[in-house]
Amino acid sequence: MSAATSAARSEADTGADLAADEAAREARAEELDKRKAAAPAAKKSVTVRKKAVPATGWHEFLIDVWITNFNFTEFGIYKRTRNRAKSRQFTVDMDVYAEVIENGERTGLIAYREDLWKKAEGLDRRLVFKLFSENLNWRATMDLMLGRSIAQTIGARGLPVMTYSINTDEDNYMVYLERSANKWPFMPEYFSFFLIDDKNKPEFFTLRRDIINLAGDYTLRDQTGQKVGYIDGKVFSIGGKWRGRVKAGHHADKRLLTVMKLFGGLMIFNKDCRRHMKDLYRQVRKGKVEVKLERQEGELYINPRRVR
Repeated sequence: MSAATSAARSEADTGADLAADEAAREARAEELDKRKAAAPAAKKSVTVRKKAVPATGWHEFLIDVWITNFNFTEFGIYKRTRNRAKSRQFTVDMDVYAEVIENGERTGLIAYREDLWKKAEGLDRRLVFKLFSENLNWRATMDLMLGRSIAQTIGARGLPVMTYSINTDEDNYMVYLERSANKWPFMPEYFSFFLIDDKNKPEFFTLRRDIINLAGDYTLRDQTGQKVGYIDGKVFSIGGKWRGRVKAGHHADKRLLTVMKLFGGLMIFNKDCRRHMKDLYRQVRKGKVEVKLERQEGELYINPRRVR
């Protein structure tokens, strides 16, 4: 091995170590700031103000999709290494493509596994994207479940029926978001899902695309048919913008807001997902592909009551 090669490798390793050290220092600094902020609150009797309910009666957020990778999160020599050091959920092929804005402040980032979606083919091509906090702390993951989606599409005789699994932070139950097979040609599409609370009580929701819409507008309804939220796409935007609203109070809980934010992040992939499912359906029906699921998806189907 030449001296130049050794020097180059040593320099790269040193740069990666410096990036990881910098990320660790940032994490320690954030923790110290939190402790300093909490200390005075413990000593003094301070009246803590609750978040004010918006005057409109809705909790609002904005999904702003970037058009390039030249953004504050990833642009830089060691940015990707630093991001991986901050969160184990930030994989090598992770690409941050959108931000979540609430009350005029950035509260989250949405990223997807670029290699799995853009470079893979057939059953190896999967859509996996994740919601992070503004400091790249993991909040939720949304996966396109190919096995169930293909089964549902075959049952719908070729109509693309996608199923997405959503794993949210610190929750006991998975959420499954599914496109409905009950769809007439040229009519709006439906998505449905349900949430289970701590008392094992489910609450059901539907997301229906509006009949008249120009940029992907959906209405969220609860199990009684009441309108409790919206996803409104902005027509004149370069990358893409979707404004979300959920009725304040009971409905605007953490999990429902997380599902709505991920659904807003899904919008730029929705058409490609339908095409991908149609292609897989044709290939499976003609026997042109070997049906084999990735380990990560296979684990989601494992029987929790199996004998171990």
